[in-house]
Amino acid sequence: MSQPAPVREGTHAVFRNGTAHSRDQHSCLAAAYDPVTLPRLAAAGVGPGWHCLEVGAGGGSIARWLAGRVAPGGSVLATDLDPRDLAPGPRLEVAALDLARDPLPEAAYDLVVARLVLQHLPTRDAVLHKLVRALTPGGLLQIDELDASYEPPLLTPDAEAEALYVRFLRAKTEALRAAGGDPHWGRKVPAALRAAGLTAIDVHLHIGVRHAQDPGLGLQLNHTRNLRDRLTEQGMTQGDLDRVGRLMRDPSFRAASSVLYSVQGRRPGRGRS
Repeated sequence: MSQPAPVREGTHAVFRNGTAHSRDQHSCLAAAYDPVTLPRLAAAGVGPGWHCLEVGAGGGSIARWLAGRVAPGGSVLATDLDPRDLAPGPRLEVAALDLARDPLPEAAYDLVVARLVLQHLPTRDAVLHKLVRALTPGGLLQIDELDASYEPPLLTPDAEAEALYVRFLRAKTEALRAAGGDPHWGRKVPAALRAAGLTAIDVHLHIGVRHAQDPGLGLQLNHTRNLRDRLTEQGMTQGDLDRVGRLMRDPSFRAASSVLYSVQGRRPGRGRS
């Protein structure tokens, strides 16, 4: 694969790597969702000799875990639109990849993983079919995506604080939609995998409670900074973002998380069991 290339203009990247906020975001994502993603992969039998592809690898926590599982004889390719936050290592190669534009080798990987990637792509259906074609016969695709349609506040100091948090979530949803994303796509993943020709569709749902020590809430705090310009375009002021940040740091604050759908499917044909 080619060496990491600059981010292309015109791509729909809401979250940019190599920024003041990207490493914190990657850390929160790993802490919040690796406990869901990695046991699913382990239960699927990922092990020695597997050849794996992760797209939208971000900070690389999944790819590093995979690289530790596939020895001897296996390999992991971790890709991202901008891979500057990724580091290669034993059995782990890093490459720049624009999912919307760049080709992938066909029938090349026993496993393809994409977490919180496709919902941000306007061409997500075409990209999904590309990922399916990259699987070997019998190969496994795991897509982990959020559905942000349900994430209500549960405990706030008062009605005004509750309304502010709801407005923050609504502004974020509209900002993602304005960039071509679908923040509710998680619920649509099982049907999308079946429509793409995969079989043995397996669905796992995860929902939790957000609180001041929760990495999922840490991710929301990151977004008050990371998405500031996009949120202000949706009507939030800097004062609003400061206040909602203080609200989320309140030890008494509680909110439901959005739902993470972890969905697996297999390409028809004989392959690894």
